[in-house]
Amino acid sequence: MFYYYLIAVNILAFALMGIDKYKAQHHLWRIPEKTLFLSAIIGGSAGAIFGMNLFRHKTKHWYFVFGMPLILFIQVGLWYWFSTR
Repeated sequence: MFYYYLIAVNILAFALMGIDKYKAQHHLWRIPEKTLFLSAIIGGSAGAIFGMNLFRHKTKHWYFVFGMPLILFIQVGLWYWFSTR
């Protein structure tokens, strides 16, 4: 069941990056950066990173370039720590 959650939240994070890129290009109301980071923190960091790179979105913001991989690194570390206990 947990894997289905991870798939869903990664698809969500990926989609949010694509939607925000579209909105940025068309000068529409944007998705808050807090929401993009929250989608990564709740488990969608891989999807967010993939979306950033595919859509070339937020790649000039240092806090996204370093923050998203840091979140993924912490999540993988926590998963490893919990799975080996």
